[in-house]
Amino acid sequence: MDRHASIIDALDTNLSGLQAVISAVQTPELGAALDKALSLISEMKGRLIVAGVGKSGLIGRKLAATFSSTGTPAYFVHPAEASHGDLGMIHAQDVVMLLSWSGETKELSDILGYARRFDVPVISITGGENSTLARSSDAPLVLPKVAEACPHNLAPTTSTLLQLAIGDALAITLLKMKGFTEESFRDFHPGGKLGAALTPVRDIMYKDDDMPTVDIDAPIIEVLGEISRKTLGIVGVTDSKGALLGVITDGDIRRYMEANSEGSMKDAMWDTHARALMTPGSVFLEPERLSARALHVLQSNKISAAFVIEDGKPVGVVTLIQLLTLGVA
Repeated sequence: MDRHASIIDALDTNLSGLQAVISAVQTPELGAALDKALSLISEMKGRLIVAGVGKSGLIGRKLAATFSSTGTPAYFVHPAEASHGDLGMIHAQDVVMLLSWSGETKELSDILGYARRFDVPVISITGGENSTLARSSDAPLVLPKVAEACPHNLAPTTSTLLQLAIGDALAITLLKMKGFTEESFRDFHPGGKLGAALTPVRDIMYKDDDMPTVDIDAPIIEVLGEISRKTLGIVGVTDSKGALLGVITDGDIRRYMEANSEGSMKDAMWDTHARALMTPGSVFLEPERLSARALHVLQSNKISAAFVIEDGKPVGVVTLIQLLTLGVA
């Protein structure tokens, strides 16, 4: 057996399934059902209750997590637990989403019956066009029947991929409808690399006594001292009102010292001032700029640090090493 050929064949089968769904979404039937599902979820006062069994249940758990993390309150209920008391957590303000590729999964019957009895709207994701589940749903998302990647057409593979794809597409569409921003996303993902990337620079910047600044008329000896004390490799040059006029980096200092190595130390250190070395109009960041975007600014401009500016005045500094150390990528 050619293993690589087998992998490619399975991927091609999955790709064909996704292409079939894309085509189906553009049909009046599935298009209308998707519009109905989006309206039900976006207008609900409660939560999206997701349920499924087996592989569909695993996809349902993932979808519930995706909806929740993108601004749509969602909760996965296992059908077996629902039949033994958990039905009580489903209320009239909720919307139920049931996953079953055949549309005839018996374990879903109690949830479906409960929803119908108490007028809880039902969305289904199924491949069974005339199935009990599809006929009993307010918004039946009937996906095209496709061959499984399994050579025996038995193991749920392509079918579960399609359920996941259409569920994710709903979640992302709702995200856009709600105006869910990167800042909103951070509220649901405060930890790990994602949390670091979505943290505004205001929360991580060096500020107050850790922020290196000098007056525009400060002699070079003061500039050198400030860079040495704050160890950030940069110093901001400000005017008498505290507005940022430019920056001086440790590289600027080295190049200046090399160029004046044959002159007197007094002239080099005391008779030259910050205005002579600074780079005016430097790159800066806003306090609410997300850390991931700040990293992009630094990398694209090939600089190691940038000042954070508010009302024209420096309020902090962010460095490339700092962002990378925090796990921003």
